[in-house]
Amino acid sequence: MRALLNLEDELAQDYLVEYRGHLVAIEADLLAIGRLPGGKPAPGSDTRQLIDRVFRAVHAVSGAGLLGLKTIHDLAQRMEDALEAIRAHRVLSTPARMRVLLRAAGKLNSLVEHAQMSNDADIAEITSALDLICPNIPAGHNDRNGGRLRVLLAEDDFASRLMLQSFLTRHGDCHLALNGREAVEACRMALERGEMYHLICMDIMMPEMDGREAVRQVRALEEAQGILPSAGAKIIMTTAVDDLKEVMRCFEEFCDAYLMKPINLANLLRQMKAYRLIQ
Repeated sequence: MRALLNLEDELAQDYLVEYRGHLVAIEADLLAIGRLPGGKPAPGSDTRQLIDRVFRAVHAVSGAGLLGLKTIHDLAQRMEDALEAIRAHRVLSTPARMRVLLRAAGKLNSLVEHAQMSNDADIAEITSALDLICPNIPAGHNDRNGGRLRVLLAEDDFASRLMLQSFLTRHGDCHLALNGREAVEACRMALERGEMYHLICMDIMMPEMDGREAVRQVRALEEAQGILPSAGAKIIMTTAVDDLKEVMRCFEEFCDAYLMKPINLANLLRQMKAYRLIQ
């Protein structure tokens, strides 16, 4: 996982401060959940709202991968898996599970506080405890389950679009959108047909609607259909922007990964294999 800037840079320090703020809020919300009646978090309930808020904050922290902080990224993702099991009603939000999540949030806080050394930290014990929250969910539970891969490529630059389209059509059906608004409409129509996209490659800087807003609206469309982020399309942001803030903010809208332009197709292939979209 390549760092896009040095941890000593001002922007990196700003994000580490922001992560610590997220983690303080996460711990407070988890404590509140632990005090609420247990059971399934019904839609609209205090428990569901708190879990949704924790999930969003943890996903934002997982963006630490952009700073080269792999251990923080990995632990945040394991927390997401556990929270997703609760959000999807696969397991109950019991006090014992909340205690595990609190321990994980505390460990994340410690890792962020000592970010320079975080990649050498041992997180095996806490990740094992998180795995026990959702023991019956196999790895890759959000795979596409066979069938032809459906891809949406949202890209306004002709050269980038041609290169990516040529590559992606080797692996499945590739549809094109020239801006964020077209991308959202393509996703809306696909969901209405019951044929959601498995992969979306989304440029950040596009006319009419940028990639970040498009991701937010795509995730809202999926959630309206009862599709949680882990079961939705895998969204990979593609960008040439030097402003890392735009990339980081996309994680707050539930993008899954990023690739910097010029796109290295070998890296894109690795991402697709990591998400079990292709063999």
